[in-house]
Amino acid sequence: MLLKIGFRNILRNGRRSAITGLAIAVGAVALLLFGAFQGYIFAGYQTGVVQRVGHLTVFRNGYFLYGAGNPAAYGIDDYKSVMRVIAEDPVLKPLINVETPTLSLFGIAGNFQGKNDAAKTFFGVGIVPSDRQRMLQWDEYGASRPYAPDTRLADADQARGLIGVGLARILNLCADLKIADCPPAPAAAPREDAGTAAPAQEDFSDLAAKDVTVNADPDAKLPRIDLLAATAGGAPNVVSLYLSGAESQGVKDLDDNYIGLHLALAQQLLYGRGEHKVTGIVLQLHRSEDMAPARRRLASLFKEKGLDLEVRDFAERTPLYTQTLNFFRAIFLFIAVIMSVIVLFAVVNTMTMTVMERTNEIGTTRAMGVRRGGIRRQFLIEGCLLGAIGASVGLVLAVVVAVLVNRAGLTWTPPGNASPVPFRLYLFTDRGLILGTWLGLVLVATIAALIPANRAAKLQVVDALRHI
Repeated sequence: MLLKIGFRNILRNGRRSAITGLAIAVGAVALLLFGAFQGYIFAGYQTGVVQRVGHLTVFRNGYFLYGAGNPAAYGIDDYKSVMRVIAEDPVLKPLINVETPTLSLFGIAGNFQGKNDAAKTFFGVGIVPSDRQRMLQWDEYGASRPYAPDTRLADADQARGLIGVGLARILNLCADLKIADCPPAPAAAPREDAGTAAPAQEDFSDLAAKDVTVNADPDAKLPRIDLLAATAGGAPNVVSLYLSGAESQGVKDLDDNYIGLHLALAQQLLYGRGEHKVTGIVLQLHRSEDMAPARRRLASLFKEKGLDLEVRDFAERTPLYTQTLNFFRAIFLFIAVIMSVIVLFAVVNTMTMTVMERTNEIGTTRAMGVRRGGIRRQFLIEGCLLGAIGASVGLVLAVVVAVLVNRAGLTWTPPGNASPVPFRLYLFTDRGLILGTWLGLVLVATIAALIPANRAAKLQVVDALRHI
């Protein structure tokens, strides 16, 4: 009966109730759509990170904190046996999608094949090409574009690699790699002694001539660069890398330094004739939800086998991921506070006007024996109904907008991405967002009605009956 009476009272001034309900609906639409966009950002960012670095990475103890200074010193001994232990574990086996070794290294890359010689430090990642392709297919949340098979790298061809677009520009390889929108380098200042050859070119050429492991040219049409690095023993080593293409990394600092090469070639450069190791074993799981149990199992397995290894997840390897999530959560909280304040004042204003218009009615009701609590309860129910109707209308509008956007085939290039991805609103995958927004707005509307409801309940019966 109270609900029926409350609904009728809302309709007594339909225009004012409609405006208040519309304010609540707008708040619901804003929260739901931004929450859906936030969910899409989270899913897309996680997808991109997991495609590149997997869910979990196994390192030798100390590498994560200190290995960047000397990767060779933190190589995993007999890494193939470690990989077999992980792959054959009955708990981990059904969880793992891809298990692949990687090797990080630093050195100097030089292009001495043309007139404009150039050299620069680089950051290299040794990969297994087929594993890289499989990792790029991971898309648990449907937030990535489908990747076509990349034939630029192959397991059987150890001499080929990829280079960052920025590093290719610095090494004067734009024309050779057919990179669009690549401005030519400005003219270099003349050397003091034009008759003296560049030290870097002499050093590279001398090492290349002495090193019997330099690869033969698999394709004379591919541009070649020389990579110089110190081996694990401290001796200089050089290999030749033939570039199959340039690949934008999305971040300039990485783009200006990145080289992706075959794991075998990276091991040859970093370890020479010594034992070939890796700096990490990457595990990409079928589902992100399995990351915590998989990490616990790995830690238990390493302790059981007496292996000096540690496990890090993708959030630890990519701190920007957690920072981005926290940033969007702060924005959502800010929007929620603003919408709540708007709803609060709208409902307070509407219910205050209602109390003023129904003062005589309140006095009559009180004279008939209804207690103060009954009057208060009636106005709270009306505020709750206003919130429920407005939040429901907002939910319907948000669903319509989300469906239209998801079916429009829109794309965009988010920060850190080198290529466009589908633009979607993940509204239906987060039931907590929908339920939380609806309940939150209803609760705010109910709390807002409490102020005028208390005022109505405190009216004196005689004064209320005499009100004109």
